[in-house]
Parts: sequence; structure tokens; C-alpha cells
Amino acid sequence: MKHEMGRSDLLRRIQEVEFVALDINLYLDTHPDNMEALMDYNKYVYELDQLKRTYEMNYGPLLNFGFSPSQYPWRWIEEPWPWEI
Repeated sequence: MKHEMGRSDLLRRIQEVEFVALDINLYLDTHPDNMEALMDYNKYVYELDQLKRTYEMNYGPLLNFGFSPSQYPWRWIEEPWPWEI
């Protein structure tokens, strides 16, 4: 996976992959024995984790209150915040 995307493109991809993972999650709630869906879910969860790590390493935390680590100095106060982009 390439990580040369800009900040806005990276956030957009995170939103897309979160949507897909959530959608498959809901499907699996009613089809728990669907191995192919489970494999797709795990693939997207892995991609989402990598995208979030890349974003946070380059632009700071996506979430506050213990969900995202911060580099020094404390980066949560840096603007713009993810929802402002």
C-alpha cells in the first residue's frame, strides 16, 4: 500500500475503509459463518489500522482521550483537526 497520499486523501481513504469495515461487520452479525466476508472484514480492518497509523505518524492523533498516542510535543492541540478538513 502506498502512503504518498496527501492529508485530505488519507482522511478520505480512512473514511472509505471504515465504512466498508462497518458494513461488513453488520453483514457478519447476521451471517457469522460466511468465511469470505470474514476474510474481507479482516483485510479491511488491517488496512484501516495501517492507514490510521500512517495518518497519526504524519499529522497527529485522530482521536483523543486515550485512543491515539501522541508524539512529542503534545499534538492534539495542532490544527486543523481531522473533522475540520
